[in-house]
Amino acid sequence: MASTSIKKVVLAYSGGLDTSVILKWLIEEYECEVVAFCADLGQGEDLKAVKSKALAVGASKAYVEDLREPFVKDHIFPMLRGNAVYEGSYLLGTSIARPLIARRQIELAQKEGADAVSHGATGKGNDQVRFELTYQALSPKTKIIAPWREWTYRSRRELIEYASAHGIPVTATKAKPYSMDLNLFHISYEGGILEDPWEAPPDEIFQMTVSPERAPDKPLYVEIDYEAGDPVAVDGKRMSPATLLARLNKLGGAHGIGRVDLVENRYVGMKSRGVYETPGGTILHAAHRGIESLTLDREVLHLRDSLIPRYAELIYYGYWYAPEREMLQKAIDEAQKDVTGRVRVKLYKGSCTVVGRKSDRSLYRLDLATFEEDEAYRQKDAEGFIRLNALRLAIRAQRRNPKRRG
Repeated sequence: MASTSIKKVVLAYSGGLDTSVILKWLIEEYECEVVAFCADLGQGEDLKAVKSKALAVGASKAYVEDLREPFVKDHIFPMLRGNAVYEGSYLLGTSIARPLIARRQIELAQKEGADAVSHGATGKGNDQVRFELTYQALSPKTKIIAPWREWTYRSRRELIEYASAHGIPVTATKAKPYSMDLNLFHISYEGGILEDPWEAPPDEIFQMTVSPERAPDKPLYVEIDYEAGDPVAVDGKRMSPATLLARLNKLGGAHGIGRVDLVENRYVGMKSRGVYETPGGTILHAAHRGIESLTLDREVLHLRDSLIPRYAELIYYGYWYAPEREMLQKAIDEAQKDVTGRVRVKLYKGSCTVVGRKSDRSLYRLDLATFEEDEAYRQKDAEGFIRLNALRLAIRAQRRNPKRRG
């Protein structure tokens, strides 16, 4: 029997097999009250049914909250301002969702007077770290229950048997051929048929995007307006953050934008193969780069770019509420103050290409950049510039061959 000091737990609940079993297991193992919490991050499920199922399984209370707007505005947009990409490909759709869910869990635990919080992440994955680093950062005295690290169950089959024995409704009687995580920013697919990194993912698994081969033969041009680093309008129509992202998901998905297949390094030490769809995020990443190229100072851009791998790593590992991520965010946001303007992108058979950009804050000057005759730039000045920058190279060459000095 587990510790009886736990009287009430707030569980991150999805309505699926794992968290439904966990809900019942917590009640039995800890003899405690369980409050279920489901965050609507745009996963498109029947969340009323999720709430009803939580109560039917035994939750004393069930919260279902629409967090789509704060998810995009306060998490996805700051991440996009930093152009975060993990290991060159992954746009961090699952990683960025976990801190928000965990933070709201802690807030509900404080509201409900709960002793502990719990999640359904396994002991092999990154999500356990992301959830628990957030719990510790926000409420270190709140106890944490991670059933996958405590119970003896090791397979989906055993969970199905437990569910059947306890009258928990299960929609499937055998394992999916892969695991999936869905929110407004992306879908991820892992495990099962994808565990062999040599095998291509079957096209039928994809849900947000059409195959680039089946995308329209005619390209689509989309214009996106930015203000201080954040997208605010699509094709001249202003939208809320979540509405804007949903619109770009639809446009990008129809043209096969945003599929990624990679073998990544998990924080817990192993490699895993992940397949992702991030149509709207891919468009926004490219467009943001486009408007930055026009409005950011060279040295600011280069310095910020040098920080991207570390910034993305912090998000992937789960350090959203760590001081180093917050420090980097402040620096990134300071650089974004003049990232304002309009970008035109071309969507065509899986590719997203910037084909136009303009801004009132532009640092681009035609009178300086032109290859035609001009009076703004004295080409002769380049000679001294080159000589001074080459001086250390010349001195080094003379050290190697003293006979050539003079």
